[in-house]
Amino acid sequence: MMGMKLGFFGLLILIADVWSLVNVFQSPASTASKVFWIVLILVLPIAGLIIWLFAGPRGKSW
Repeated sequence: MMGMKLGFFGLLILIADVWSLVNVFQSPASTASKVFWIVLILVLPIAGLIIWLFAGPRGKSW
């Protein structure tokens, strides 16, 4: 049962990371800035996501 909860949490993190990566790609930021954010999110999935939420570049507004 515990493994299933951890698997669900991991899936949520994966979805959030993919969403953040898509937003980084769509942002008007420089290439160097995009590379920095992509590496940060991939190397530190949870911390990188949290940092990106507060300080990262934003994509096109709806």
